[in-house]
Amino acid sequence: MKYSSSEKTLLRELQRDCSQSLAQIAERCGMAQSTVWRKIQDLEASGTIVGRVALLSPAHVGCKLTVLAAITLRDHAETTVSGFAALIAGHPEVVECLATSGAADYQMKVRVADVEAYEHFMTNTLLRSPFVREVQSSFVLKELKSTTELPL
Repeated sequence: MKYSSSEKTLLRELQRDCSQSLAQIAERCGMAQSTVWRKIQDLEASGTIVGRVALLSPAHVGCKLTVLAAITLRDHAETTVSGFAALIAGHPEVVECLATSGAADYQMKVRVADVEAYEHFMTNTLLRSPFVREVQSSFVLKELKSTTELPL
C-alpha cells in the first residue's frame, strides 16, 4: 500500500509513542487534530494499524532471559504442523514463532525468568511434544537493538 509523506510521518510517530494525546501527535506531525484523528481511523479500518500496546521492560516483569530456539518438526503432515501451532499458541513465554527456510522449520523467541525456567519449558513442553524432533537453543547474551518500529 502506498502512503503519503504525512501518513508516513503519522505512522512513525504512532510507532514511537501512541500514548500521546491527539494534540501532541498533531503538533509533532504538523497536522490538524481532526486530520490526525481521521487518518488514524482510516489506517485502523484498512488494517495498517492492527493494535496499540504498552511495551514492558522484560527485566521489570521477570523475563530477563531471552532464548532463540530453532525447532525441527518430526514430519510435515498437516496434523503435526497444526498441532505444533496449537502447542505454541498456548504458551505465553513464546513471544515470536516464525516458520523459516533452512535447517530448522521454526525459529522462536522465548522470554523467561532464567535458565531453569527455560529448561523446564524446553524439557516439559517442547521435547515431550509428539510434534517436535529437535530443539537447538541459543541464549542471548546482550541485546544490541530491539524495536517494534517498522522502517517507513
